[in-house]
Amino acid sequence: MSRRIFAAAAMVMAAGVAQAADFPRTQSYSTPAAPYSRGWAGFYAGVNIGYQWGAVDNNPTRPAGVMGGVQAGYNWQQNQFVFGGETDLQVSGAEDTFAPWKFSNPWWGTLRARAGFTYSQFLFYVTGGLAYGSIHGNTLLLSENKTHTGWTAGVGAEVALNQLWTAKAEYLYVDLSQRLYTITGARNGLESNVIRFGLNYRF
Repeated sequence: MSRRIFAAAAMVMAAGVAQAADFPRTQSYSTPAAPYSRGWAGFYAGVNIGYQWGAVDNNPTRPAGVMGGVQAGYNWQQNQFVFGGETDLQVSGAEDTFAPWKFSNPWWGTLRARAGFTYSQFLFYVTGGLAYGSIHGNTLLLSENKTHTGWTAGVGAEVALNQLWTAKAEYLYVDLSQRLYTITGARNGLESNVIRFGLNYRF
């Protein structure tokens, strides 16, 4: 009797296995994220915020402060290499007072070339070009405000957040050349270091 029961159970199990084998198999997997494929060519514009610190030439003041502004540019791309131009305009709180003098840099801007290479969704670049801006100095009852030109150079990295938005981190050295100031009796300019972070929208 027990042998018959065992044989019957074995037949039932075999039939179940065969029937299960006839069912279509389903696969459970997650679809891989689509790679970033748009490239870097085209127009873009955005905003930035950062910190500026530096020193006035031929004067002991060392202006520093928070700054921020807007930028816009255009990129060309050839394989992994990216070339382009960018302009920006900044409003700055950089200022310092030493003895009778106070110097500040209310605003400045740049017009720069950029060149770099891409890796995955990242762009690494060097940049340099023209710088310009206003330096304001005062002492006692006298004040002067002059517009300076100069040069700038730096490095940066940009990452594509999606097909339209990118974020960047950038370092710039900005040198606004010297001009003669009556309040100091010397030729004064401003050399600044800038670290800033930005967000760009790509058209």
